Formats: sequence, structure tokens, C-alpha cells
Amino acid sequence: MIGDELDSDVVVRYFRGKSILITGSTGFLGKVLVEKILRVQPDVKKLFLLVRAADDESAKQRVETEVTGKEIFQVLKEKHGNGFEGFVQEKICPLPGDVMHENLGLGPAKLRQVCKEIDIVVNGAATTNFYERYDVAFDTNVMGAKHICEFAKRCSKLKMLLHVSTAYVAGEQEGVVLEKPFRLGETLREGTHLDIESELNLIKETRRELKASRCSEKAERRSMKELGLKRAREFGWPNTYVFTKAMGEMLLGAHLRGDVPVVIVRPSIITSILKEPLPGWMEGIRTIDSFIIGYAKQALSIFLVDLDLIMDVIPGDMVVNAMMVAMAAHSEERGQQTSIYHLTSSVRHPAPYAVLAECGRRYFLHNPLRSGGKNSEPVRPSRMRFFRTLPGFRAYMAIKFRLPLEILRLLNIVLCGALSRRHDELSRKYRYVMHIAELYAPYSLFKGCFDDSNTERLRAAMANRSSGYDLGFDPMCVDWDDYFYRVHIPGVVKYLCGY
Repeated sequence: MIGDELDSDVVVRYFRGKSILITGSTGFLGKVLVEKILRVQPDVKKLFLLVRAADDESAKQRVETEVTGKEIFQVLKEKHGNGFEGFVQEKICPLPGDVMHENLGLGPAKLRQVCKEIDIVVNGAATTNFYERYDVAFDTNVMGAKHICEFAKRCSKLKMLLHVSTAYVAGEQEGVVLEKPFRLGETLREGTHLDIESELNLIKETRRELKASRCSEKAERRSMKELGLKRAREFGWPNTYVFTKAMGEMLLGAHLRGDVPVVIVRPSIITSILKEPLPGWMEGIRTIDSFIIGYAKQALSIFLVDLDLIMDVIPGDMVVNAMMVAMAAHSEERGQQTSIYHLTSSVRHPAPYAVLAECGRRYFLHNPLRSGGKNSEPVRPSRMRFFRTLPGFRAYMAIKFRLPLEILRLLNIVLCGALSRRHDELSRKYRYVMHIAELYAPYSLFKGCFDDSNTERLRAAMANRSSGYDLGFDPMCVDWDDYFYRVHIPGVVKYLCGY
């Protein structure tokens, strides 16, 4: 229960002697969480990291390569010196498995052993591709949540379960989006009802039909991707990712009601680390980063975004800090409904997309990229053109690109196919740009804002308490202009572009 005694010292002490199962540890947020726990609480008992691997040795290799071997662990390496490897071996137990399988893919003996030890489960495993195959997204984001619930019920001393979702399970709602759980079967489109079991059966039947038709692997992949988008839009969600994440939330609420404290955190767009341990560090291209990279390399001259709309972003270290505080705050609560936390900035400290656009323009004007290396000519950025609506964007693309493509197609016919390769290449690029615009539009044109009343109460419980640990997660502390110019954009250049 959130109480007056809660402060960062209490939170850090909470993790002493705890054994924690973490899924999704090879992802950006997972690495930040693992590093933070090990750095601030070296007396944590054990971190069990579930990773996709064939055996124990392969799991160990994956963790060494994709988790503890990353730059974010540099501060921890310096702290422990020659003892770093020994410390990691003592504290981290790699587990070969996968949330998409029953019992998380663990064998009977390993399952019994782990279930006896786990105090906390953190489920961060997810496929975040907006246009993922429906079966793949369903297996991880929906069945994964179900299997985590079943695993949690086996853990005899489990104190709480924390699930990482996304604020954008709200779809394309406008106005204030509340921190409330989904009911099983709830949809975002009036007059519809969602039956998760029926969706699973639809996936199985579609796969059988595709196998029977002996279509190519590429055709099967495209069909399953299109099925995901179709089903998502049928029920009011813009893409397969947020649709399946919403279903995962529903199963958590239904399967663990009252059995164990459940916390669902819903971050908005997660950006690079603000403070600790490595400002600007990140992995994986987020929605806004595609704009930054495209502008820096001058590969994009147009972008679909309303600069006056709020860009809801939150630094990765703030998300992890909030997760740790929520774990301590809700540990061993009984009979409580699922607690939802929006880890967002649009209500507390909003920043319009115009801030990012202006910071990007200034940064690359003063620090232009050199596409061919240090001695090459700098790439001088020109102003981008922004479109506030999807119809306006489509009209521009039709005149500027689709019409010339049609002329090229006719010329190709006249020239007996001499321009076929060029036409096909440009057609693919045009379709790709339009496809990306359609997928990103629900985010770049999002007109809602995320209520964070629950998160504010969690922040208030931590307020005005001195401590040696930084567990802050208040976006009011962020100067967005300074953060984007001095931290995030340089981080994109260094860690995503490799400059």
C-alpha cells in the first residue's frame, strides 16, 4: 500500500534479498531495469532473466552479449572492477525459455526450483512491431501474459507482479485517457465484443488454410500481417501491437484478480536515458527517432505530424524508477484490483512536437552529420515540410510522387520494359512511405492526453524525502528543449546512427 513511510531508501531496501524473474531483459527497458537494480541494490538475491535460447549455455551467452555486455553497464563495471564478472554470475541466472510457451518453456525440475524462489515477476517481454504477424504478436503479447499468470500462481512466495504495457492501448481516443483497466472482452468500437479465444481459433484456422494452399513464405507472412491489422481495426485499435497488448492486459486482470498484487505500467513513447547511468543511451528506433534520423541524413523531406499537438514522451530511466517504486508500494497487497500507472508527460509537463522539430533543426545546423566519414562533406539540413492531416499528406504524395510514377509506368510500356527496374524500385519506396505514414499517424496525430492521477499519488508518496538514490520520475523536472538538444538527439546520433 502506498504509505507515508515510502521514500527511495525504503524502495532500495525493499529489493534486498529478493529474487526477481524478469522477461524482456534483452530489450531497452529490460537492460535499464537490470542495471539499476544491480547498481543501487547489490544485495538483491537473484535476477532470473528469461531469454530465448536453446539451452543454459546459449542463454548465458545471450545475456553476456545482449545485456551485461552493453555500454549501459559501464558504470557498474567500473564500480566492481575485476570483480564484475563474478558479481554478475552470482546475481544473474539466465533461464532459457519463452513466454509464448506454457510454463515459460521451463522443464519440470527447473520450473519447481524457480517457483520456490521468486518474490517478484516483471513481465516486459513483448513484440513492439506495429505491423507484426498476428500469430507472432498474439503468441507473445496475449498468450505470453496468460502464461505469466499461470506461472505466477505457481510461485509460493510471490509478492507482486508488474506488467509493462503501453499508454497507446487507448487507441486513437481523444481528450483525457483515464488510468483504468480493461474489462475482458472490452473494445474501443461501440457495438463490438472481443472474444480472445475466438481470435486464437481464427489464427489457427488461417494458418491451416495458408499451409493447405501451399503459398510462399512471403505470402503467408503478408497474409498474417494483414490479418492482424484487419482484426485490430475491426475492434477500434490502430495496429496489431496495441491491440494485442490490450488483450494481454485483459487476461492479466481476469486470471489474477485478487490472487496477487498486479501493477500495469503504461509508458508513452520511451526515450533515451535522462540521467543515470549513461545520459542519451538508447536502443531501438522509436517513432520520433525515425524523424530525427531521416532529417539528419536528409532522407526525409516531409513528415506527417501536427507540430501543435502534444508529443508524449518519457525518458527510460524515469520509467524504470517508477516501476521500482510501484513494486515496493504494492508488494503483498491482497484483494486489490489491478493498479494502473500512466508513465507519461502530456498532462504533467506537455511538450509539443514543435520542440523536437526546432531542436533537431538547431542541432544538425550546428552539428551536421558527415555521411561518408570524418573527412567527407557535411550533410546540410534543409527545412522539412510537415503535414497536419493524413488526407493532406496523401494528396501531396499523389501529386509529387504517384503521378510521376504513373508517367514512368507509361514510358516503360512504350520503351518495352526498359525502365521496369527503376519503376519497380520507386514504386516499392512509395508504398513503403505511405505504409509507414499510415502506421505512425495514430501517434504523430494523437489528440488525447494521459491522466496520471495514480502516478501522481505515487510521486507524492516519494516527495520531499532526502536520499542518496535517484528514483525520480517526475517529468516536471525535465527541460524538454535542453533534454532533446543536449541528451536525446546526440544519443540518437551516437547509439542509433553510429556516428
